[in-house]
Amino acid sequence: MRGLTLSLLAISALGLTGCVSAVTSVVKAPFQVVGKAADVLTTSQSEADEKRGRAVRKREEELGKLDRRYDKELKECRDGGRRACEQASETYAEMQVLSRSIPAEPES
Repeated sequence: MRGLTLSLLAISALGLTGCVSAVTSVVKAPFQVVGKAADVLTTSQSEADEKRGRAVRKREEELGKLDRRYDKELKECRDGGRRACEQASETYAEMQVLSRSIPAEPES
């Protein structure tokens, strides 16, 4: 009788390990889903810095294009082109607006 009880106890213990494992995974699942969603939805500081850097470089490139265009229009203006003088003035205004959005270079 005692051997039968021990056998049933051993079999029950083996059966319960699967149940405990299943319960554990069911309990952990919502926390794992929330954790993954939070990772997807949040932007890390390095990602934000990279995005900001790309935006600054794009504005710097645009400022360079405007500067070259301004030099060309200014030369044509000095050669007597009235329309070129107006365009140079407009380009210069664009450059002033854009340059305010570019951060100053740190002093070395």
